[in-house]
Amino acid sequence: MIKIVLADDEHLVRGAIAALLSLEDDLEVVAEVGRGDLVADAVGEHAADIAVLDIEMPGATGLEVAARLGETAPGCGVVILTSFGRPGYLRRALSAGARGFLAKDAPVDQLAGAIRRVHGGGRYIDTDLAAAAMVGGESPLTDREAEVLRAAADGATVARIAAALHLSEGTVRNYLSNAIGKVGADNRMAAIRTAQDMGWL
Repeated sequence: MIKIVLADDEHLVRGAIAALLSLEDDLEVVAEVGRGDLVADAVGEHAADIAVLDIEMPGATGLEVAARLGETAPGCGVVILTSFGRPGYLRRALSAGARGFLAKDAPVDQLAGAIRRVHGGGRYIDTDLAAAAMVGGESPLTDREAEVLRAAADGATVARIAAALHLSEGTVRNYLSNAIGKVGADNRMAAIRTAQDMGWL
């Protein structure tokens, strides 16, 4: 029996996926959580074989959780479910250690097949998402430029971003200017939207 921890902050979605997976003879959902920061404990408590993770969750994103599980539970395979077909997400998920990546609206037999393949030591990547990632290209942003854009996403002033990241205001302005130019945007908010849509943030 393959033991699964399922993490998704949408209660109805999580419940539906768990119910469908429980119909499979060789799969058992041993825990359901609605926050990313609860996954590692659930995996440890239930000795889970697979963690099925949404990307966007409170507490910690699925990408952050995948990286954490690589350190704390390397025997637990990670399958990422996404409702966002953003090209950058696939690369980031694979870099974080995920071995499965597919859309939330995939048929349950596809998800079950992905879980079995990852449990067996293989990979499963949705072909449409993989194609989108190849077309989308690598992020042009440096780690610091992405960090500054993320900090600016809630409308923070340059002074607040500088204080939060321990940078000078001039340095923050330079990073913002570079990021805006690299993504071909007209202003900071447009650059943030583009980078988010591409999955670079």
